[in-house]
Amino acid sequence: MRISKKCKMQIVFLLLPGLIIFSIFTIYPIIKLFVMSFFQWDFGSIINQKFIGFENYKVVLEDEYFRTAFANTLVYTLVTVPGQMIIGFLIALSLNSITKFRVGYRVLYYLPVITSWVIASLIFKYVFNTEGLLNYFLMNVLHITGQNVHWLDSRWGGLTVAMLLGIWKGIGWNMVVFLAALQTVPADLYEAASMDGANAWKRLIHITLPGIKGTVLFALVMLTIGGFNVFTSVKMITGGNPGHQTDVILTWMYHKAFSAGEFGYSAALSFITTLVLSVLAVIQFRLMQQKEG
Repeated sequence: MRISKKCKMQIVFLLLPGLIIFSIFTIYPIIKLFVMSFFQWDFGSIINQKFIGFENYKVVLEDEYFRTAFANTLVYTLVTVPGQMIIGFLIALSLNSITKFRVGYRVLYYLPVITSWVIASLIFKYVFNTEGLLNYFLMNVLHITGQNVHWLDSRWGGLTVAMLLGIWKGIGWNMVVFLAALQTVPADLYEAASMDGANAWKRLIHITLPGIKGTVLFALVMLTIGGFNVFTSVKMITGGNPGHQTDVILTWMYHKAFSAGEFGYSAALSFITTLVLSVLAVIQFRLMQQKEG
């Protein structure tokens, strides 16, 4: 169908306000941030910035604290992504086989997803704090320990608490995604497999998982990107302490920008992170092509 010139103008005028807002609040900040990454941009050079090329990127890559933050982010992602997916899939598999109270169970498991990250982080911090609820039960109720355990005062202790929160928050989302995928697998495949003598494990391996592999790939990539963007839980629970040992990429970027005032460094760090996430997106695209092929 041919679109008349008048209709084209109407479409342009309808899209124009959204395009203007998108350009001002999205496109321009990205371009500005990219330009900042090539300048010495800090509290002392807000008016006159010195062009330093790729120096900010070099400083970021040579920074010991950045490498620690990157390693923490990687560990967080490698732990929370499989944890969320496996537990969410098992719950979805259980809910898919029941008929009564299915909606109620969905709501129950999905509640952590809609819970505020700030509130959930503060609750976890209260539970695992040195004078918190967990130590109270261990000392005064169960009498397992004779003194408080400093859960949040070490690198791996603080990260473990953040990872537990990340898994708890993400189970419900995975449950909904996998449950929707499980309901698309044809029931006659299970009936035919049962008639051929296949047990539950073989049906899971040869029918269920191949039938939802597209959803598994989608969840894997989305959760990986989310893992690299973790911020609120680490910021609220540990604040990067002790000595920035529990910082992740975004909390370290936040510190360098708004505490140290090194905006050029933070801009370069943001684009390094963007590059990593872009590589993940390319991997997703290639895997999807292989799947369709």
